[in-house]
Amino acid sequence: MDEYRIKDRKKRLEEEKARKRASSGAGEAGTKEKREERPAINQKTGGRKKKKKGGIFSTIILVAAIIVFCFSGFQLFRIFYGYHKGDQEYDNLKEIGISADAGTGEESTRYTVDFEELWKVNEDIIAWIRFDEPSIISYPVVQGKDNQEYLDKTISGYPNTYGAIFLNVSNNKDMTDKNSVIYGHRMNSKSMFGKLEEYQDEEFYRSYPYFYIYTPDGKELKYQIFAVGEVNDTSDAYQTVFENDEAFQSFLAFSKEHSFYDTGVEVPSDAKVVTLSTCTKANNEERLIVQGYQVEVN
Repeated sequence: MDEYRIKDRKKRLEEEKARKRASSGAGEAGTKEKREERPAINQKTGGRKKKKKGGIFSTIILVAAIIVFCFSGFQLFRIFYGYHKGDQEYDNLKEIGISADAGTGEESTRYTVDFEELWKVNEDIIAWIRFDEPSIISYPVVQGKDNQEYLDKTISGYPNTYGAIFLNVSNNKDMTDKNSVIYGHRMNSKSMFGKLEEYQDEEFYRSYPYFYIYTPDGKELKYQIFAVGEVNDTSDAYQTVFENDEAFQSFLAFSKEHSFYDTGVEVPSDAKVVTLSTCTKANNEERLIVQGYQVEVN
């Protein structure tokens, strides 16, 4: 009996040891599993952080790109809208300001400018300038209180990059000076004085060598172009007062010297010159000038 009990106790002890070993092994395995899982969890968490940082950076870039796109779009809209409004305004002025009466027989078309109607828009209007070609150049001419007033303001007084065609503030309104200077922008739409660049082509000049200015006293002043060139905006081409005939001849020589081609036109010493000036594509200091002298008054 005692022998049986002893065997039974040994058996239970062995079973208990076996259970402890099994329990201990499972615990170690679990701990090891947990230890092995932790790096995976950390890696996953770290991956999320990196992804989050990358996402924020991408979002910032996207937002910045959208802002730049919207700003560029707005700028383009403003430019083209300005062109549209400028064209619209000057087209309306042409409707009320100038009319053509077809001539009969050998008589050429006669143009009449209604200054009374134009003065209702702006009393600074002092003349009208017109070309047969480029026919787009047909605009009222103003004279402001200085040479900056109409750089970015239309004749109706609205802010616009078109500005206006304007006479140098130092000139007489009736174009009686030895050199009257008229300024206008070179618009990308070729409006205002943009089409003056056509005169860089000598063949075009030979076809259309004249332009016309109309004054409030009913006169049509016809000008023959004698020089087309590029000059600095502070050059002698912008001189309006001359001490004597020698100074005036020096002015004419400068103009011919800087002309793209020799027009062959001789300008008399008592001539009244008009210099049309616009900017060029070269730089801010260079100007394209088209110069004509008065050959006829009608």
